[in-house]
Amino acid sequence: MKTAALVSVEDYLRATYDPDCDYVDGEVIERNLGERDHGVLQRNLVVYFHSRRREWNVSVFLEQRVQVSKTRYRVPDVCLYVGDGPKDQIFRMPPFICIEILSPEDRVARIQQRIDDYLNFGVAYVWVIDPSSRRPWSYTTEGSREIKDGILATRNPSLTVDLAEIFSELDS
Repeated sequence: MKTAALVSVEDYLRATYDPDCDYVDGEVIERNLGERDHGVLQRNLVVYFHSRRREWNVSVFLEQRVQVSKTRYRVPDVCLYVGDGPKDQIFRMPPFICIEILSPEDRVARIQQRIDDYLNFGVAYVWVIDPSSRRPWSYTTEGSREIKDGILATRNPSLTVDLAEIFSELDS
């Protein structure tokens, strides 16, 4: 069994990773890189939120490093803040939404750890989207559910994402 060499938080923060990596309790963890569909969904979500930023008073960020606890840093595919969002280079306040787009290599246990980290940090909504099946899930501290009506939604503020628009380019 392979054991990982532990890295200090300071060394992690000084290092440059391409693409950026998560940091979990001393271990630098590579994120699964997506394929074309992953990238298309990621871009479409950023454009969707960015085009509504003034109307909804939100700020959207792509692959932004977020410190979810003293010894954990996560890099969500997309995160959304109500208002202007943090000005720091590393975000230390919870986003309103963290979005993870699954890659073929993603495993349930690993994704669940990310979801738990976000929710424990105070993220109101965690959305997980599988591009291959086009199945989305919404997670909150109240529980989780698969979204079957094609609309991802939040409360306080009330935001809606029409998944037909987000998925539209996958077939072209």
